Amino acid sequence: MSVASVLAAPAVAHISAQPAAARVYAVSSGRLGAAVAALAGLAGLVVGGLVLARSAGRIGIGSERSGAIVTLVAGLIGLALGGLVVATSDGGVGTGNGLGGAIVAVVVGLTAMVLGALALARSRRTG
Repeated sequence: MSVASVLAAPAVAHISAQPAAARVYAVSSGRLGAAVAALAGLAGLVVGGLVLARSAGRIGIGSERSGAIVTLVAGLIGLALGGLVVATSDGGVGTGNGLGGAIVAVVVGLTAMVLGALALARSRRTG
């Protein structure tokens, strides 16, 4: 047995004990939570944009007030789920834990909530 093989054995054992990195196409719970949060926030952005663009009667959402409430709720769901994934993420951005998507979901959810608040204030003023 050579000296190199004796010295290399602990290094090989250490490398094999490391957990495998997340695969590119694997869907972890963090990635799934971030995707759901981003979709909820995006739904809030779409509804909020439609409510603010024109009166709700023209676009088929119902009343302007109910559209504003839907926007607020969807934004809150996106913000809360994104915040949960950010708080429970083990690694940094790019490790497969969904941290990057969760940060985007927090921003999108917060933006949807602002749009919902603007739409709600506008509905109180007009009706």
